[in-house]
Amino acid sequence: MKSQQYINAQLDRFKIEIPSWGFADTGTRFGKFFQPAAAISIEDKIADAAQVHRLTGCCPTLAMHVMWDFKAGTDPLSVAKFARKNGVKIGSINPNLFQDQCYKHGSLGNPDAAVRARALKHITDCIDLANKVGSPLISLWFADGSNYPGTSNIRQRKEWFSQGLKKAHTKLGPNDILLVEYKPFEPAFYHTDIMDWGASYILSKSAGPKAKVLVDTGHHYGSQNIEQIVAWLLSEGMLGGFHFNDRRYADDDLTLGSIDPYQVFRIFHEIHSYEFDTGHNTDIAYMIDQSHNIKPKIEAMIQTVTTAQELWLKSTLVNRKALARDN
Repeated sequence: MKSQQYINAQLDRFKIEIPSWGFADTGTRFGKFFQPAAAISIEDKIADAAQVHRLTGCCPTLAMHVMWDFKAGTDPLSVAKFARKNGVKIGSINPNLFQDQCYKHGSLGNPDAAVRARALKHITDCIDLANKVGSPLISLWFADGSNYPGTSNIRQRKEWFSQGLKKAHTKLGPNDILLVEYKPFEPAFYHTDIMDWGASYILSKSAGPKAKVLVDTGHHYGSQNIEQIVAWLLSEGMLGGFHFNDRRYADDDLTLGSIDPYQVFRIFHEIHSYEFDTGHNTDIAYMIDQSHNIKPKIEAMIQTVTTAQELWLKSTLVNRKALARDN
């Protein structure tokens, strides 16, 4: 039986980052559903995030999406100061490499060298922005790919990605981490340039030692064993972070535990088992990536955070000595 002191220490150890885009009105390709009191400014998002942190005690940082949050003319130091005043900090910086018209055929994988250069500059600008606001995390997701066979040179695009990420890596500060996310499909439906954890692993490994794989739990096919992926990345020292959500089909971005309440438990179990076997704690960025169109924004975020806390704590209570003996 674990002591109350142990339980409290484990809960104090667990921190999870919440996303700014989880508090604003967002939608699907078909439209938006507006909610009363949804955030309409960066200050609103920070205030909402601070409220979640006050009620849960484990969300000290807020992930920011450049272009959505740091629009032209926004002073990042003022935003960071406002966040601190509200009891939170700016967390991971997420570049936007999919929204501008020039990215119709990709960003770092675009056949146009000028577009690739623009994408790289945006990434390096975001690294500078992260340093200004005191965040060590730059989180990259790419919509790059193609929809029809023969319309893209897949091997060449891989090489362009490798070159671009290597150049971005050279701009990182001593404590910075470049998180490289993957996704099997959408919006590219024939091939996606970073389609799975193996592609992210290869590109991160070639970029440099400060590049790691980011696992979004919604970015997998239905029957995929995500905890096995986690175990392999842990053994390779390449697991950088998570975007947590739940899904029924694919990237549904549902509240955590609403469909498979034990998936995240199994993931946390693999992490704690690794720590038990190796004797040292992991340094993993736990983050939420959800956008709620039906549930109220703040309530849904609190629901996800408290579910994550519960599953984290349950996974620490597994008797691993007995489990190892029985196996």
